[in-house]
Amino acid sequence: MYEILYQGIEEKKEYEKIIKKVLTQCFKEEQLENTKLSITIILTTPENIHKINKEYRNVDKATDVLSFPIFEKDELSQKLQESDFVYEDMLGDIIISMERVKEQAEEYEHSFEREFSYMLVHGFYHLMGYDHIQEEDKKIMRPKEEKILKDLKMDRD
Repeated sequence: MYEILYQGIEEKKEYEKIIKKVLTQCFKEEQLENTKLSITIILTTPENIHKINKEYRNVDKATDVLSFPIFEKDELSQKLQESDFVYEDMLGDIIISMERVKEQAEEYEHSFEREFSYMLVHGFYHLMGYDHIQEEDKKIMRPKEEKILKDLKMDRD
């Protein structure tokens, strides 16, 4: 279901436990738990995510989370409906700046686990083809994110 890579940061079992819990819920919610679809999670530094953001998106700044989906939303939906689709494909990569997770948890006054979980869910839904740039798209993506967090008992309330 996923592979975890560490770039420039220390490996921590705490991170791995959160990733497993969150992605298991994401896969369950989207009825993907019986597939062999997989995600690469890259946990990194602000410097590394800055380089990646500049190289692949031409955005010259660090960010909190980046997602690189393999499929467009319509393409993935179509593939998931095909009876001969091999469910061993990669959904894509989620890259997270762990320093930003810590900073934003403090800034938004919630736990590290809640912020990290949100970034994982947010990245997952980008891999599923959802976006939040247009308001009408945001109205679809945000409730999906919030439902996962609520199911994990990590919603804002």
